[in-house]
Amino acid sequence: MTKIDIFSGFLGAGKTTLIKKLLKEALDASKVVLIENEFGEIGIDGGFLKEAGVEIKEMNSGCICCSLVGDFGSSLKEVIETYHPERILIEPSGVGKLSDVMKAVQNVDTDAKVELNSAVVVVDANKCKMYAKNFGEFFLNQIAHAGTIILSRTADISESKLNTALEIIRTHNDKATIITTPWEELDGRKILETIENAKDLEAELMAEVAKLHEKHHEDHVHHDHEGHEHHHDHEDEYHAHDHHHHEEHEDHMHHDHEEHEHHHEHGEDCTCGCHEHDHHHHHADDIFTSWGFETPTAYTQAELEHILEELEDEKQYGLILRAKGMVPAGDGTWLNFDYVPGESNVRAGAAEVTGKICVIGAQLNEEHLKTLFAK
Repeated sequence: MTKIDIFSGFLGAGKTTLIKKLLKEALDASKVVLIENEFGEIGIDGGFLKEAGVEIKEMNSGCICCSLVGDFGSSLKEVIETYHPERILIEPSGVGKLSDVMKAVQNVDTDAKVELNSAVVVVDANKCKMYAKNFGEFFLNQIAHAGTIILSRTADISESKLNTALEIIRTHNDKATIITTPWEELDGRKILETIENAKDLEAELMAEVAKLHEKHHEDHVHHDHEGHEHHHDHEDEYHAHDHHHHEEHEDHMHHDHEEHEHHHEHGEDCTCGCHEHDHHHHHADDIFTSWGFETPTAYTQAELEHILEELEDEKQYGLILRAKGMVPAGDGTWLNFDYVPGESNVRAGAAEVTGKICVIGAQLNEEHLKTLFAK
């Protein structure tokens, strides 16, 4: 199987620098083929790659998007069948449409097993707004079709300008993983891991809550129906907690992420739909919602501790069952935080590709949460 990774981006964004870093720190260069297609510049970056033991198939017939059917397709097939590489890195012209490059890879005529592994776009954070305005069709096509978007030149950029770049990107692609941390702070292996298997914080936390919810349901099925009175919110079908305290919350969620325990008994008249004789019960993702965002903004430990204390206020923010985040601290270090009702912690953590914050709960007040986390 040959994995194919496309590294797109406007001229000067830093594609070659990124590829060089990955070859040095994350990939076995002897098993990699790089296909370059520079617009107007012949083999400009070939030297150091040959020194690294990388076979290069240079295509200098012009812009890649102008020669997809002929030159590009046949060249890609030749590379695959001649070298049988484990991985092919394609660095297309900076003015090519990413969607066209992806289509050409998917349509390559070869008997070899080939997989389009990733589509990466490198974006100069300082020029994102200008490129979006002046080169909309090509620039935004790259953004829209990327699986991972890596911002370059973020070391000295202001947080406001970086957040503006993120807003532009998210307007056109709300699914891609975005790397905002300066490259020198990240190992190439971390970048490659993110490109290939980005960790979805929202999915991770929702899975935790779903596990608790399923355990909750099983307890209802097996327990006696004689027991404590149950307050039920029919709007979201969730076994709601009293709104004036969090004592029950601590019974529903423990900080041990490996095992969640939840014990609750119902009265005979409970209509929540979780009894054994009911035909179905609600899945966690139908009951709970998530709120969160990616951010390069720095937080101090004191600021995070205050925010986590505030999450206990159910009237302000909704019923928060789980919150987690990894954010820069502003001094070159990173902080991780975890929250479950009645228990939270903030600790030092490793550098991440971008700051991430996620909150899971029922009846979340997103505007109040946005204000709470605003900097």
